[in-house]
Amino acid sequence: MSLFISSIITIFLTVPLLGFITIFIINKLITKNARKSFHKALDYSTILFIMAVHFLVITIWGKSLFWLILLVLIIIAMVFVLIHWKIKGEIILPKVFKGFWRFNFLIFFIAYVSLTLFGILHRAVTFTFS
Repeated sequence: MSLFISSIITIFLTVPLLGFITIFIINKLITKNARKSFHKALDYSTILFIMAVHFLVITIWGKSLFWLILLVLIIIAMVFVLIHWKIKGEIILPKVFKGFWRFNFLIFFIAYVSLTLFGILHRAVTFTFS
């Protein structure tokens, strides 16, 4: 049973888009609302994309840059708090966190696609010329 669960987790960390689609479909069946289901899938799969980027970096370059990912997350959070404070005059944490989290989905989705393409090309070139 633990092998099955670890296999499922590995699949979702390797292909987070599959996790996004799964979460969307399950929420769509439960809520019957496509928009809310999309937003829930976006919110819940962000962590999958962050971890997938981490493991792609390890696979491509052979070292962990998790500290850099955490640093990027902290800087993005600081920028979001500062912008929200400048615009609204006060900080409403749930709104700031929601914007921060969804922006992270966008950033890490783009990073995941870019690193996947780079990794494929890098391996193809390395294999061809070695």
